[in-house]
Amino acid sequence: MSPRAYDKRLRQAASEEARRRIVEATVALHAERGARATSHAMIAERAGVSTPTVYKYFPTVNHLIPACTGLVAGRAPVALDETLFEGKDGLADRVRALASAIFRLHEYFAPWMRWTSADAAAFPELRDYLKRVQDHHIAIIRLALTPKGSTAPSESLVNFARILLDAPSWRTLAESTHSTDRAARMAADAILSIVRHLREKP
Repeated sequence: MSPRAYDKRLRQAASEEARRRIVEATVALHAERGARATSHAMIAERAGVSTPTVYKYFPTVNHLIPACTGLVAGRAPVALDETLFEGKDGLADRVRALASAIFRLHEYFAPWMRWTSADAAAFPELRDYLKRVQDHHIAIIRLALTPKGSTAPSESLVNFARILLDAPSWRTLAESTHSTDRAARMAADAILSIVRHLREKP
């Protein structure tokens, strides 16, 4: 390897390391303070780099948000996708798997989500990300409520499930039961009760 190529690799590695430290520091600060209350100077101090270095990689908070949400989402304890329902043909099993996964994700994302309402109003990138998450949750709820061979769920059922599986519901149930697992079981049982009610409705 030529000295020039070696120097280029060293610079690239140093650049990647600086960027990684900046994103890690930002993720931690956003959990502690929220995006609006986190300055580039704070990020620089936490990351051990200069403030101009932070601006070099991320000129604005809107440039930081995709990197931060990507890192946090990539570390999530469970994947919210169709694999949740593998081997689960019955509606009850599918709803319980869904409730467990979504509530575990609410628990994991809680440090960042407590700032979300105010931060989303200020940063378009965060608004867009949250809209994508919401749309994905709706799609997964529909999938959970549509076992093989069944008809698509009604909009009212999907909306009831959304309400029972959203973050405020998780927080209320988890605080009252002192357990995210118990909270998920309660939410799943409530959804299944609504399904039975809708089926029995004349």
